[in-house]
Amino acid sequence: MASAEVERVRPPLPDPSTKPVVGKVRQVDGPIRNLKLSGHVGFDSLPDQLVNKSVQNGFIFNILCIGETGLGKSTLMDSLFNTSFESSASPHSLPSVKLKAHTYELQESNVRLKLTIVDTVGYGDQINKEDSFKAIVDYIDAQFESYLQEELKIKRSLATFHDTRIHVCLYFICPTGHGLKSIDLMCMKKLDTKVNIIPIIAKADTISKTELQKFKEKIVHELSNNGVQIYQFPVDDENVTEVNAQMNSHVPFAVVGSTDFVRVGNKMMRSRQYPWGTVQVENESHCDFVKLREMLIRTNMEDMREKTHMRHYELYRKKRLEQMGFTDVDSDNKPVSFQQSFEQKRSHHLQELQQKEDEMRQMFVNRVKEKELELKDEEKDLHSKFDKLKKDHSEEKRKLDELRKTMEEDIIEFNRRKTQIAQQQALSSSHHTLTLGKSKKK
Repeated sequence: MASAEVERVRPPLPDPSTKPVVGKVRQVDGPIRNLKLSGHVGFDSLPDQLVNKSVQNGFIFNILCIGETGLGKSTLMDSLFNTSFESSASPHSLPSVKLKAHTYELQESNVRLKLTIVDTVGYGDQINKEDSFKAIVDYIDAQFESYLQEELKIKRSLATFHDTRIHVCLYFICPTGHGLKSIDLMCMKKLDTKVNIIPIIAKADTISKTELQKFKEKIVHELSNNGVQIYQFPVDDENVTEVNAQMNSHVPFAVVGSTDFVRVGNKMMRSRQYPWGTVQVENESHCDFVKLREMLIRTNMEDMREKTHMRHYELYRKKRLEQMGFTDVDSDNKPVSFQQSFEQKRSHHLQELQQKEDEMRQMFVNRVKEKELELKDEEKDLHSKFDKLKKDHSEEKRKLDELRKTMEEDIIEFNRRKTQIAQQQALSSSHHTLTLGKSKKK
């Protein structure tokens, strides 16, 4: 049997200059096939699993109440959730708008709801109302930013994170009957891209039905003319299409709230007692309170939560990520991954840092040179001052030497004269003595 020689070829070594391609998988797109099951599998229980999981985790709903002090915001909240939140009255003397958030744990049957009610204390009470909406916009953005920062963490805990994003804004309109105020239009225009707005006419029992209908039409007309987008109840779900379409025509809702119960027939009803009669809060012929409760809580609460996350938060998230330098496409409009965008941003940031470092280094060198020139000038000035002092010192020394020499000569001359005078006095004294001796002898 002839032996065959087999040549073993070793695979080529990888080129160290080339980067390995990681995570690229060729995806073949094709039509989705519909298959028929031959027996029961069990994934039809997924809706039940989802319901059980949601009930176990509980739900979160956050309401922002905007309106002037005294329009009955707290009373309406008590009426909507059939409880007492024990809120305190707000003064009219606050210098600026403050937002106060209170969170409550509610339970109905086996469903738990974490409800947060945010009140705008002092809204509309200032003389200058131009910046009344700024605190509200900042608060909404702060809640979006808090959720975004949690989302961007490496170790996230979104399941246990307290989501404080505002799901609905109930904007309380003063029942003047003359249309919206400028502050109402300005505030709603600033908020319509950030939150679901439902305008409601507060204390609707202070205006007649005829005036109320005209007031509603005027409000809708002004909102449309100023381009304010309010929340529309969804009509894409066939289960609620008819009722939501009908309720959209009732916006803004004219509501009445009350914490008092009055016996009407055999039942105790939330009502407001007047000398001329009783206004029943839950009587649809008296106000739109029941319509608001149906739409807000019993029918569209989940839709508001979904629109907050999918529309308003996504808009804020997109804007913030673009500010951070992230993008989905490059300059050629080609898709860019998050990693590529991050690397580009990192490279650009490092270049900026290097440029700033070079600028700082050059600035430091220039300042050192300037300081050296200053020091040289100061040194030159010091040398000239030293030379001048030295010259002055020499001149002073010369003058002192001359003065000392003159004084020494004067002293010598003085001593000479002194000696000479002393000698003359001695001669004169001896001559006088001789003269006296001769006279005595005679």
